[in-house]
Amino acid sequence: MRRVVLFAAMAVAIAGAGGTSALNAGQQATPADRLDLDLYWEYETVSDPQLSPDGSQVIYTRQWIDKVNDKRESSLWVMNADGSRNRFLVRGSNARWSPTGDRIVYTAQGEPKGTQIFVRYMDAEGAVTQITRVEKAPTNVSWSPDGASVAFTMKVEEKNTWPIKMPKAPEGARWTEAPRVVERLDYRQDREGFTDDGYRHLFVVPATGGTARQLTDGDWDHNGVEWTPDGSKILFTSLRMPDADYQWRESEIYAVTVATGAISQLTRRKGPDNSPKVSPDGKRVAYTGYDWTKNTWQDSKLYVMDIDGGNPRLVSGTWDRSPQNLQWREDGTGVYFTAQDQGTQNLFFLPLAGTRADEVQPVTRGTHMLAASSMAKGKAVGVLSSYSKPPDIVTWDLAAPQQIRQLTAVNDDILAGRKLGEVTEMWYTSVDGLKIQGWYITPPDFDPAKKYPMQLHIHGGPHGMYNVGFNYGWQEMAANGYVILYTNPRGSTGYGSAFGNQIMRAYPSKDYDDLMAGVDELLKKGFVDQQNMFVTGCSGGGVLTAWTVGKTDRFAAASANCPVIDWLSFVGTTDGATWYYNFEKLPWEDPSEHLRRSPLTYVGHVKTPTMLMTGVQDLRTPIPQTEQFYSALKLLKVPTAMVRFNNEWHGTSSTPSNFVRTQLYLRYWFDRHRRGPAATTTSQPQ
Repeated sequence: MRRVVLFAAMAVAIAGAGGTSALNAGQQATPADRLDLDLYWEYETVSDPQLSPDGSQVIYTRQWIDKVNDKRESSLWVMNADGSRNRFLVRGSNARWSPTGDRIVYTAQGEPKGTQIFVRYMDAEGAVTQITRVEKAPTNVSWSPDGASVAFTMKVEEKNTWPIKMPKAPEGARWTEAPRVVERLDYRQDREGFTDDGYRHLFVVPATGGTARQLTDGDWDHNGVEWTPDGSKILFTSLRMPDADYQWRESEIYAVTVATGAISQLTRRKGPDNSPKVSPDGKRVAYTGYDWTKNTWQDSKLYVMDIDGGNPRLVSGTWDRSPQNLQWREDGTGVYFTAQDQGTQNLFFLPLAGTRADEVQPVTRGTHMLAASSMAKGKAVGVLSSYSKPPDIVTWDLAAPQQIRQLTAVNDDILAGRKLGEVTEMWYTSVDGLKIQGWYITPPDFDPAKKYPMQLHIHGGPHGMYNVGFNYGWQEMAANGYVILYTNPRGSTGYGSAFGNQIMRAYPSKDYDDLMAGVDELLKKGFVDQQNMFVTGCSGGGVLTAWTVGKTDRFAAASANCPVIDWLSFVGTTDGATWYYNFEKLPWEDPSEHLRRSPLTYVGHVKTPTMLMTGVQDLRTPIPQTEQFYSALKLLKVPTAMVRFNNEWHGTSSTPSNFVRTQLYLRYWFDRHRRGPAATTTSQPQ
């Protein structure tokens, strides 16, 4: 749940979260030309490509699975800008070129422990220097414009200890460790744990190594590092005011003078201001934000102000998508950014001079997910994925963006000779005449004359967006004979603020209507076995799955993963007190809305066999939510099972073996509760 907008960080369900399949009588082993879970252990990802300042080389992060230690590992690779001489460079990630391109800075495991900052010289010798020895992991690592120093953010520990005087312990005593004393409103975060032991601050360290110097102080978090071109100041986002924890959907942009630590506030608009990006001439700052609202979803706008905070102005007009990853054109005449739109993501440009100033223009077009991460000398690099293509590094000329060239092919070896399911887009009309976008995947060697079991997958958030990118989990399910349906019901992002806000005070009832309309639309095509339809989702998708089984018994089985079951108990136990504001009234003032929107209220109607899968460390939708639904279903003698995933926060798939387990458990549960004659499917022996 990102704190800025309702439900936005209730993580989008891990696409393809699934389950196992026993080798039942009449089923065949998965053909050798299908995608399977053995191949998943060889699946690699690429991210964060960065062009050298002269545009001649690309450095990027390549991630693979360490099968022995059950974790993902990262290394840095480098290649020429045309994709030639692609080679391993060093273990680590988050690489950035120095301003002159003679060095890179990156993070990796170092001494004495944990993540540290390193500098590698990009000459033939390739000398490497560890330049920090800090106690907490540094983030947002960024070169100074002169290449003499490196800035970063890091948590500074500040434990809350009370000055109580305990009696002296007897010699050799082993008393229980002292309790944690919590006094902050927001004190924990999913995937981090307790966060009340300090605040994140800005630091700067010599590029040759030395003692890091702290630039900010106070009881506030400071995020992001954006240098001014002259190197005198660093811009960042924070909320440096009393009771900052209580300021819902507020943040401001500040500047700190590197030499003195003096801090000035640049923005003062009511509402969040984020992601400052200084123009090449150092005179202006582009940033994102929106005017404060109670709406459950609001797309961000693009703003520009003078470097001293003067003359702030909205420049993106009525354009209703959220800009991400802002980058100024090298001549300072406009800003590039990526944005989601109807299940896709592309690069856009906003000119700030000339006859088309303040008119957002598409730069790239296509049915793909394109993340542009770096630009230099008229070139751009990024990561692209589509229905049948896993993410790979791509490049294009900004003057000729229609010609996107693929530079890597990290998964071609494992996908060679494998038949993938075909993905088809569909639009349909839901209640209130609203148009909804969705997609379905048919199994390899699909025969439209046959009937296939179907899985409906529901994304989380609920302000999230399913997209046209490659999805290993769904393709593996299709390889086992399932049709996969996924849609973007109202409340989804990528369709504008009004569409996203359609579920205000109505979630999960209205988006449920859209999901059922999508199922009805797919049934019209005639190849889905209506007796063997299944439904699943994680986080916000888990909420909707639990809601669905309380409203209909049309599904043969369900798996509500990492769900919210009871809003009354959830709002005070999730990792953010702002959830209280997502209802018209506080629960102790009037609990009726919380009850009306809780799946637990309708558990007495559930007949569908319903499994629940949740990480035991989950702080976003804590596992007591799962336990409540499990106990109620069990008491009512509804077939149910609770799968408690170890080593998982929110979601069930961050650990490689748990991704595999998620696929297998889900498929096992669905196969176990098939209705009637076995539908057309295959299943792999395990």
